[in-house]
Amino acid sequence: MINIFEVNETNKMVEQENLDVRTITIGISLLDCIDSDLKKLNENIYKKITTVAKDLVKVGEEIERDYCIPIVNKRISVTPIAMVGSAACKKTEDYVTLAHTLDRCAKDLGINFIGGYSALVSKGMTTYDEMLIRSIPQALSETEFVCSSVNLGSTKTGINMDAVRLMGEIIKETAEYTKENDSLGCAKLVVFCNAPDDNPFMAGAFHGVTEADAIINVGVSGPGVVKTALEAVRGENFEVLCETIKKTAFKVTRVGQLVAKEASEKLGIPFGIIDLSLAPTPAVGDSVAGILEEIGLERAGAPGTTAALALLNDQVKKGGIMASSYVGGLSGAFIPVSEDQGMIDAVTEGALTLEKLEAMTCVCSVGLDMIAIPGKTSAATISGIIADELAIGMINQKTTAVRLIPVIGKDVGDTVEFGGLLGYAPVMPVNSFSCEAFVNRKGRIPAPVHSFKN
Repeated sequence: MINIFEVNETNKMVEQENLDVRTITIGISLLDCIDSDLKKLNENIYKKITTVAKDLVKVGEEIERDYCIPIVNKRISVTPIAMVGSAACKKTEDYVTLAHTLDRCAKDLGINFIGGYSALVSKGMTTYDEMLIRSIPQALSETEFVCSSVNLGSTKTGINMDAVRLMGEIIKETAEYTKENDSLGCAKLVVFCNAPDDNPFMAGAFHGVTEADAIINVGVSGPGVVKTALEAVRGENFEVLCETIKKTAFKVTRVGQLVAKEASEKLGIPFGIIDLSLAPTPAVGDSVAGILEEIGLERAGAPGTTAALALLNDQVKKGGIMASSYVGGLSGAFIPVSEDQGMIDAVTEGALTLEKLEAMTCVCSVGLDMIAIPGKTSAATISGIIADELAIGMINQKTTAVRLIPVIGKDVGDTVEFGGLLGYAPVMPVNSFSCEAFVNRKGRIPAPVHSFKN
């Protein structure tokens, strides 16, 4: 039961510390929409999504009004479209029609994003998986609200290096297709190792095949709340520091639990999980880097950064699982460069490099996220960066991801404006030595020995 003390604390966190519910995401299964006729398939998809999610925006606004809790995004995730289109799609352009249908659903419903233009190819690619992947640049350039993700590896299967090589090319092609908008299409495209089925955050959200027909997943966020709490214990020992983070994460997660249950009841859709990731915004004071600096670093990226991030991530999870029995998704701390003013400042001042960010991803929630790199970066180099990040996820049995934006026409020293929650980013330097011979080897990097647990 939520008591009056928690209500007052929540009001303070909302009004003064940038607490928000980042998203209510309805996951919708499209398996019952599958049809061998492309026109019929598009009709089925549109009808299913607009029927199930018809009240999502209205209910989100009601909860905002009733509880005075900001709900930043209302989103939808769907069954990976590579699978849904397998019977009807004969060429890449057929898949693009499905992207247009998803986009039309988003526009008509008034939601912020729709995720699931996705393929799961950690062990191998089917013909329809490859068709969807090759359609991504066109699909993202011709739609506004569609997000795409591809799972390229897992701890159980290893890393599909053929798909890694292909995705390097696809990211470059997507950048070219959307170069008039600073290669913005790449901001809606992410690749994964160990992608979760219940992630409510874009661009990586899709509705896993193990999920129910429809489900409500909620993502909460409160870097500003955590930073404010830590200001009160500045200079205290690590035990006090950890307890403060843990208790704060508990409070933030309780807000998400309240919103999730209300949304579930009003929409008549089962509650799935709370994702309690600390997801920053470009707003001053709403920064994961700011938390790391409050812990004791002069700038994010300084020696000790990885340890501080590991501590933060672990305590956030510990606090969250005490507040809700159904914590899932990613849950921890995100470190997207363009969406975090503290990260932007650290990169600009030279404290934070791509290599240090990679080290930090060993202990945080996702990976190399929203990083602008020179447009001249080769597809092979992008594939090499992806392979490095996926290897971290595979070996450490965690989710890792890459969302790189090779900005066509821009180089190190330039700045890219994405707008809104996506923020802006300095273009970061990339190691110039080649890995082409490595990524051009065919096949799969095998699963690690500790994956064999049967």
